[in-house]
Amino acid sequence: MQQMPSAEEFQALQKALAEAARRNEALAGELRVVRTERDLLQEQLNRFKRQLFAAKSEVRGTEQKDLFFNEAEELGAGAAPAAEEGCAQDGDSVDVPAHKRAKRGRKPLDPALPREVVRHELPESERVCPHDGAALQEIGVEASEQLDIIPQQVRVIRHERVKYACPCCDGGLRLAPKPAQVIPKGLFTEGLLSWVITSKYLDGLPLYRQAALLGRFGGTDMSRNTMAAGVVRVGQAVQPLINLMRDRLLEAPLIYGDETEIQVLKEPGRKAQTKSYMWVQMTEGSGADGTGPPIRLFAYSPSRSAQTALDLYAGVHAGSVLMSDGYDPYDNVAAANKLVHLACWAHCRRRFHEAVQALAKDKRGPDQVAVQSMDLIGRLYHVESVARKDELSTSALKQRRQQQSVPILDEIERLLLAKLHTVMPKSLLGKALHYAHGQWAKLKRYVDDGNYVIDNNVCENAIRPFVVGRRAWLFSDTVAGANASANLYSLLQTCIANGIDGYWYLRRLLTELPKAKTVDDYEALLPWNLGAVAS
Repeated sequence: MQQMPSAEEFQALQKALAEAARRNEALAGELRVVRTERDLLQEQLNRFKRQLFAAKSEVRGTEQKDLFFNEAEELGAGAAPAAEEGCAQDGDSVDVPAHKRAKRGRKPLDPALPREVVRHELPESERVCPHDGAALQEIGVEASEQLDIIPQQVRVIRHERVKYACPCCDGGLRLAPKPAQVIPKGLFTEGLLSWVITSKYLDGLPLYRQAALLGRFGGTDMSRNTMAAGVVRVGQAVQPLINLMRDRLLEAPLIYGDETEIQVLKEPGRKAQTKSYMWVQMTEGSGADGTGPPIRLFAYSPSRSAQTALDLYAGVHAGSVLMSDGYDPYDNVAAANKLVHLACWAHCRRRFHEAVQALAKDKRGPDQVAVQSMDLIGRLYHVESVARKDELSTSALKQRRQQQSVPILDEIERLLLAKLHTVMPKSLLGKALHYAHGQWAKLKRYVDDGNYVIDNNVCENAIRPFVVGRRAWLFSDTVAGANASANLYSLLQTCIANGIDGYWYLRRLLTELPKAKTVDDYEALLPWNLGAVAS
């Protein structure tokens, strides 16, 4: 018969069991923490892999094909070559639901383009009638047109200043003046400077590639340093125009703001790898009534600080509207200048999109919080899309938003409050929920006025050419170069916003700029003024 343990042994066993239970609970807690950290790290790893290898489009439910290296094969696989004539071929037709109609040919070539006529004649021996031997007479031509290109033509402009002197005496020597130039005694003409600047800042073509092109077409070994110095000099010369554009921008009723990174190699007191920033401000219409020309302004700064933001917006009219992302310095700008501050729904949506992408494809069901949030935000944008198509007035747009968008906002807010503390704050979904909750007062404010906008996409679109160009030229060498780039991007992007050709504007500007002396002179050279005159 087994002997029962004594009271002392029983207490020792109970103590050992309690200790084992405590250790088991501690290990289970540690395991939960490890699993949570593992899931967060796996989520971050998947996010970085998507950033490197996945399509950048945020469109849901579709896959974006890579057209960069396979564009001709992808786009031309099912298409026939363009017909020689600009009209439909005889007998060609296409079926539509109710009837058949002739295929439409390609668009005619621009009649303003210069044309070179190439005549194709029959040989003399074939200009005889086979029946009676009479000479054939010309009764017309059958014409077709092809588009041709002549590569860049490099030439030298030789300036000869004629000297005059009196034959009777040693005095009276006179020399014909040379027209003022934006770069006195510069090597490049206004046309070449305009080509270099637009090639770099609109086409994303680095200076070393431009130097290679000039060498190919002109047989000239051009120094990149000379080209860079010319670009910087022009960027500095247009500063009075940038100042006038900033004055107009700060008067606008609605200003968009954003910033992006730039690297400057030679900046005093800073390492070459240190990040600097290009700040962007823009309007859809400047002036107190918002009906003026749109403006795009870039400004370089080594800092992303609140003081930098305050300096850039110094002088903005109180009561104006500021649209930005959730970066804190914009809150300081709005508070210091008594601005109406709107937050960007596109930034908010992007965070939920990342959370959806982190889910396995078979788990992206309608019960997921990220998917629900995306659907609700999509409904907000649907209201805006339909309103744009209907071309509503601002008062009608406000009324429609109050009727259709406000209930959706209420649904989003209920979802935020219900799920905010039920997910890990450091997960992608947790970050998205906390971002939306922190920006909520500014996110929902756009429905209060038909003049307000739902997102900052217009400003991001203005930044995109800079980002694309940055991939090619990578960095600015000096602070002067960064400031010059900001000025030239400002002019060229403002030209695009106003429907003005940047190259022809710069060519006209660089010719007239040396003559400007007064504020009125510089005012006449702003893109919307000089562009209108040139057109």
